[in-house]
Amino acid sequence: MDRLQFAHSTTRVLVSGDAARPSMGQTLWTGASENGTAAGVAWDWVCLPEGVVAMADPMALVTNLQFVSVEGEVLAPMESVLQLNGIVHTLPWQCEVQKALGYLH
Repeated sequence: MDRLQFAHSTTRVLVSGDAARPSMGQTLWTGASENGTAAGVAWDWVCLPEGVVAMADPMALVTNLQFVSVEGEVLAPMESVLQLNGIVHTLPWQCEVQKALGYLH
């Protein structure tokens, strides 16, 4: 099985927050498998009080990955989103968002 190593590609602040609304944006992470196949996963984020960032909608990830079972069958969307969230939670994406917001240098 090929393993993907994702790296931060871009993070964009689409809405600069103020007292009436939070900052929001998107982040993209890309990687390549051992055989050179490129993959990516992106999602929207929102900045909560105290500078905490969270996924805007954990069900709304965008990717070109396709997950299959050990039997080789394509996983249902709900099963795939669980796999994607597992990947996202291993990435240091909150730090990249906080950098884009100017909280970290």
